[in-house]
Amino acid sequence: MHIASDTLALIGNTPLVRLKGPSEAADAEIFAKCEFANPGASVKDRAALSIVEDAEARGLIQPGGTIVEGTAGNTGIGLALVANAKGYRTIIVMPETQSREKMDTLRALGAELVLVPAAPYSNPGHFVHTSRRIAEETPNAIWANQFDNIANRRAHIIGTASEIWEQMDGRIDGFTCAAGTGGTLAGVGLGLKEKDESVTIALTDPHGAALYDYYACGELRSEGSSVAEGIGQGRITANLDGAPIDTQFRVSDEEGMVWVRRLLAEEGLCLGLSSGINVAGAVLLARQLGPGSRVATILCDTGFRYLSTLYNPEWLTAKGLAVDSAGTSA
Repeated sequence: MHIASDTLALIGNTPLVRLKGPSEAADAEIFAKCEFANPGASVKDRAALSIVEDAEARGLIQPGGTIVEGTAGNTGIGLALVANAKGYRTIIVMPETQSREKMDTLRALGAELVLVPAAPYSNPGHFVHTSRRIAEETPNAIWANQFDNIANRRAHIIGTASEIWEQMDGRIDGFTCAAGTGGTLAGVGLGLKEKDESVTIALTDPHGAALYDYYACGELRSEGSSVAEGIGQGRITANLDGAPIDTQFRVSDEEGMVWVRRLLAEEGLCLGLSSGINVAGAVLLARQLGPGSRVATILCDTGFRYLSTLYNPEWLTAKGLAVDSAGTSA
């Protein structure tokens, strides 16, 4: 039995699981990183810790300081936990469209929560721009800047990619996930390519995001929309710059929801929609690579964070998403 040196050492080194249903659907081996096993129940704990420790190493924050960030929720939760462990305050700016569970969690963790209307990135009121202004106006504060702070992707180059490589004994043909900041996709991609240049790295993009067309034809262009939280990007962030993307897929909410439902009903995993979209992308990538291929993806966070949305039949109906007889998405 290994004893962690402190609570922050609990971040990372998450389990890798073989997913039975997706593997059968692809006639391949689909593996998934269980990032919901992090202390903050999401993959964003990794970026949060890396960003704070990078700021400390560069002398950007002093004891008792404040960490400010604009986030769809999970990075804020990770930052709040890291800040609590290190003695900092947190101010989190979040679009008011995000799930109630994320808001309640941030408040319970002691973060100061600032809610703003959802707006395009070009709008000065966008949550990212609002958080930057608050950081500039707050003494002894840093702006985490997860989208363009490459300490984010460094966490995945050093940690996530190396863990996947070791857990799969170096036998991996492909990796895919969606992009929010781009830190996970770019970081894991760069880290795996360092190990084996032949590993195929694929973007799995939701509708409403612009990266699919960017990697397919060089144009940032979006179509449709998605209710998935925390993924979907309309620009090339610093974390995405130089990402080694070999191929790309676009997955609808309906396709992602099929896997959310199946993974819950068949494999006992309660997940968010970003995880369902990632799994759908992993199946597509494995089919492209051929029978018997070995593909990894990310299970981003716990579905318990979306009980009022994805697991609420009334909410699903209002969003035009089908509901099955058990009351979950179909």
